[in-house]
Amino acid sequence: MTDLTQPKFFGRRKGRTIRKTKAHLLETFLPQVSLDTRVNLSKKTLFPKPISRVFLEIGFGDGAHLAAQALKNPDIGYIGVEVFKNGVAHLLSLMTNTARGDVSTIPALAPERTDNIRIFADDVRLLFSKIPDSFIDRVYLLFPDPWPKKRHAERRFVNPDNLKELARILCHGGILRIATDHPVYKAWVLRQMHNCPDFVWTAKTSSDWRNPPADWVETKYQRKAVAEGRRPVFFEYRRV
Repeated sequence: MTDLTQPKFFGRRKGRTIRKTKAHLLETFLPQVSLDTRVNLSKKTLFPKPISRVFLEIGFGDGAHLAAQALKNPDIGYIGVEVFKNGVAHLLSLMTNTARGDVSTIPALAPERTDNIRIFADDVRLLFSKIPDSFIDRVYLLFPDPWPKKRHAERRFVNPDNLKELARILCHGGILRIATDHPVYKAWVLRQMHNCPDFVWTAKTSSDWRNPPADWVETKYQRKAVAEGRRPVFFEYRRV
């Protein structure tokens, strides 16, 4: 029987075989930093120390951006959402200083710094109903799957239903940051956001969206896109 309460997810949940070390982290460390959706989310109890704001990253990929932001901002709590198990495993390796490979530009978190990251390893739409109104101060949506074919447009994350939820959970004045390197998605975001009265584009000049924000953390995917001739754009919208 089909579960009508479970939104249909398009995309990969797992890739190549996960190495033994990372598989062990998924089994033993992920439960320690997983978001507990059985209780109401509260800024006083979500993290083991006082935090000033809560930022949400939807689809954090390999976790490089999330890990670096959490390291630079110890007073901010970060909720990372990712369905792709390999990406979750990589973030865990960054959090425990066990990452291997080309991570020279990504400062790893020390083990004692796991106190400002919580992970939800599933579809963010399942999390929305657990997040109180105006609970989040910033949302990152960085290089989401563009689903460029017209027949797949309904799969794109930036759509009226998801924007309604983001507007609800973001505080007034909160920021929605969207980055993409795909021309179809660029046009799609501009159109969808223009039609959403809950957000206003913060850009004043073209440099505001053609250049990364001051606190930007460059990722492996971004470097690959630039090397292949695709120029990313960086949209910021403020919740009104």
